[in-house]
Amino acid sequence: MNPIAALSYRIRLWKSRLSSLLAKKWKTGFYLYLAGLFSVLIIADTAFLHLTPNMRQGAFDMMVRYRLVVPEADKDIVIVDIDEASLAAMAKEYGRWPWPRQVLGEFVEQIEKQHPKAVVFDILFSDADVYNPDSDAYFDAAIAATHNTYFPMLRLDPADDALSRIKPGMIPGVTAINTGASPDATVAMVLPFFNSILASERIGLHNIYPDIDGIVRQYPVYRNDYGWIIPSLPLTIAKQQGYTQPDAERVLLNWRGPPFTYQSASFSEVFNDFSSRNKQRAADEFTGKIVIIGSTAPSLFDIKPTPLSRTHPGVEILATAIDNFKHGDFLRFPDARILYLLLTLSVIWATAWGFYRDTGRDKIDRLFGASQFILLGISYASINFTNTYINLTGPVTLGLAYFTLARLYDYATSKQLEQNTVRTTQQRSGDLHGVLMLVHLDGRMLNDAVREKIRLGMEKIGGHDKSVEIIKGEQQGLWDLFEDTLAISWLCDAADDASRLIITRDIQALEQAIAPLLHKYCATTDNDIASFVHEGHIDGGDGARNSWRTLFAETLLHWNKEKQ
Repeated sequence: MNPIAALSYRIRLWKSRLSSLLAKKWKTGFYLYLAGLFSVLIIADTAFLHLTPNMRQGAFDMMVRYRLVVPEADKDIVIVDIDEASLAAMAKEYGRWPWPRQVLGEFVEQIEKQHPKAVVFDILFSDADVYNPDSDAYFDAAIAATHNTYFPMLRLDPADDALSRIKPGMIPGVTAINTGASPDATVAMVLPFFNSILASERIGLHNIYPDIDGIVRQYPVYRNDYGWIIPSLPLTIAKQQGYTQPDAERVLLNWRGPPFTYQSASFSEVFNDFSSRNKQRAADEFTGKIVIIGSTAPSLFDIKPTPLSRTHPGVEILATAIDNFKHGDFLRFPDARILYLLLTLSVIWATAWGFYRDTGRDKIDRLFGASQFILLGISYASINFTNTYINLTGPVTLGLAYFTLARLYDYATSKQLEQNTVRTTQQRSGDLHGVLMLVHLDGRMLNDAVREKIRLGMEKIGGHDKSVEIIKGEQQGLWDLFEDTLAISWLCDAADDASRLIITRDIQALEQAIAPLLHKYCATTDNDIASFVHEGHIDGGDGARNSWRTLFAETLLHWNKEKQ
């Protein structure tokens, strides 16, 4: 024997021994033990591990990327983009970024003439420009003259709160939840430098917090720090403009599309047109619009990974959040832990029961596959046709994990656990009586699914224990002669007349039911069914196999004689 053949033989031998050991130790109870283990892990996860909710991330990304119904970006939200072209064009006169703030003050003055609904800066004005105090004063005065400008503030790491002198109650727009708010708490914040901005109270956080995998999927509505509500910039805009204010502390963003989905205009082009005598742009270009001034220039490093792109500009994420709040179509994601727990347990235990009761591989596969398809379909439909993301990824993933392990065990032990008359005979002793019924189909070729349906249907007929097997005829040579032959066998004690009478009745019932059953699955046509019954002595114990071989051979011989 060559080395490869020897190795193959050893692998098959080890596999057979392992299968026998598993079947002997756990039998079909393995499916229930495994379901019990999964149940403990699922309950622990719901209570304190919280691993399953994170499974929604990958599924959410895929569903967002490939959904059928994508909401359109609001045409009244326009980004004035400080892009790379603007940085290059403005550098000739104003130098590198950041430009003197008078530039932005002049921009605000000019754009206000068109009466935009709101002018939102995605730029943090945290410090004074010590080299251009007059420029800062010009900007401060320009902002003080407006009533629709909005500015960000930045929340720093809470670990630095003790080092800060800023109390939440000092921040414009921050409110206490109740009397439980801590009056002496301090928060590490970077506030706008200009008095006009602070006096307007039109400020909010523009912090973006990615999920644990670094992808931005959610937007904070507000922060609850020490009993104080610190609003986000979109929430401040929503309050001022009368838009929907989410109740949740954070929402899933309902993405409008990949980067650069929103209407945009280059800052340098708009700014130059404002100061030009021969204007090329429409005089009402920004009338009634929400104008967001921010940057998509990679050199300014305001780039974040999202489900739609690894390089999503932060200003577009802000635009998406404002758009969501304006239309109230941000995605809710109900916690519903108990509901998800019960659904997951139902999937696993229903699958376990099917394996335990040997419902049939084909039937289990169909039902399990249908359940997974339905659950995924519900999740996918929810993100396409509603504003609530129903996260069924956990039940689907855990159910699939259980099904995979159960199916592997089934493949490994199916032969050892199969209960048939030969195995039953080996477990008994004394003189026994065997009955063998062969049903040959001369009709069409059958697939495995139809064969299994026929086998299960035959098993349900009658009142005595029996084995129903189908000889597929897949082997070459002699066995090919028995293609699609049903072999039905019974076993009882030789002196048990009552059992033999029941078997006789079962045979009569099968003979009456077999034609309708086969026709039901289009397995044969009229006059294509031939059957024969033969019975004889069977030895229990070690002689069982030889006895059944003899009975099978005798059945074929007598059947052949009858045909002749």
